[in-house]
Amino acid sequence: MKTIDIIVYLLSFFTVLNILFAVTVIFLERRHVAATWAWLLVLFFIPIAGFFLYIIFGQNLSKRKIFKLTGKRKKKMSAELEKQKMLLEQKEMRYNDPSMADYQSLIYMNVLTAYGLYTQDNEVEIFTDGHAKFDTLLKQIREAKDHIHLVYFIFKKDNIGQGILQALTEKAKEGVEVKVLYDDMGSSTVSKRFFEPLIEAGGEVAAFFPSKLLPFLNIRVNYRNHRKIVVIDGTVGFVGGFNIGDEYLGLSKKFGYWRDTHLMVKGSAVDALQVRFFLDWNHASDEKLEMDKRYFPKKVSQGHTGIQIISSGPDSEWQQIRDGILRMIYAAKESIDIQTPYFVPDESVMNALKIAAMSGVDIRIMIPNKPDHMFVYWATYAHIGELLDVGVKCYIYDNGFIHAKTIVVDGKVASVGTANFDVRSFKLNFEVNAFIFDTRVAGRLQDIFEDDMKKSIEMTKEMYDHRTRLIKFKESISRLLSPIL
Repeated sequence: MKTIDIIVYLLSFFTVLNILFAVTVIFLERRHVAATWAWLLVLFFIPIAGFFLYIIFGQNLSKRKIFKLTGKRKKKMSAELEKQKMLLEQKEMRYNDPSMADYQSLIYMNVLTAYGLYTQDNEVEIFTDGHAKFDTLLKQIREAKDHIHLVYFIFKKDNIGQGILQALTEKAKEGVEVKVLYDDMGSSTVSKRFFEPLIEAGGEVAAFFPSKLLPFLNIRVNYRNHRKIVVIDGTVGFVGGFNIGDEYLGLSKKFGYWRDTHLMVKGSAVDALQVRFFLDWNHASDEKLEMDKRYFPKKVSQGHTGIQIISSGPDSEWQQIRDGILRMIYAAKESIDIQTPYFVPDESVMNALKIAAMSGVDIRIMIPNKPDHMFVYWATYAHIGELLDVGVKCYIYDNGFIHAKTIVVDGKVASVGTANFDVRSFKLNFEVNAFIFDTRVAGRLQDIFEDDMKKSIEMTKEMYDHRTRLIKFKESISRLLSPIL
């Protein structure tokens, strides 16, 4: 067979495959319309490369149940959730902060669709600087008596990574149970070999959705565990935006100072973080860990903050974190403050923000002044430009890189966690957020936003309208691809 014949045959073969995949995307997988069109563009305009991109990035996990809660813990949680559901339906829930009754519909939705038990005995400490966060984390690790459970999207083998590994190893040698779960793609610079000192000391390590064939070929690359959770002795929990790496201490030349938001929680909300860790661990590890009582000790917290821990992922029927944020936006009467490194929301969130802005709600969004991911950066600007038309204010953080994932509504309720304001976090990644119902904590987050404004530049509509043709072109291409970014 001649070379030209082989080429024609291969082109015909891939053309047929493209058509088959197009049919799959449209008729069988029942994706969102925007994502369907984005994949069709990829398949038809870059036929051969598009085929491989679809194989790697195009899996749909929405019909798979990969996390399962069983045993006594499931029965106890089901009973608690059912009791809380009845209290909410009968309007008999009592709130430490009476103004939180205004958000009963949000609490109810989180109970119903996200199994987010509402607890009100929590203490919350907010971290916005990596040094303070890691100093506190290391202190808590060194004080651990029974167990330390960690899950991080990124765990690097640099100075802070080595320091945390050493602290964990020392605790494992003392007989403390140490379990570390990392995302295989997010933590691509480390391997089990890096964790050998910990494993030899008795600690356990697992990777989420690891590459089974080749190191850099992972057919689940599009679905990553983006969570950052630490639970120590079942009494202290951490959740937020900081990963483990020197750049989160502001040591990266590219990003400079790293501005993030992370929480340390004490109280019954820690139990929800513990359950989330167990579900992730039992999926990724060969060991199926039982949820013994030792992992859920009686809480002695003197706090009064209401919290629901909400998880979401591509395996779920609902987009629980996005839906919770949507409900917050629609509940806003005065103000909405959002901080996010990536702002590529779907149509429902865009419409909610537009309606709120046109109803007189003061909306302020803060984004970075430099790209982390180029296409996402320009897609962010395209969406921001659309909101400027309806009076939304945008601030470009100019003191390094802002990685915080927060929303505060009316200075009363807030959400802080691992989910960015983009389709990837809302639909494709496994995420976890703390929904906070407390005017003191929400007010503190609002004050932090206003402090950050002093280190930011406001992007006005006039500034946006004067962008170059090249930037407009980049925004247009990135916006078309935004449903699959």
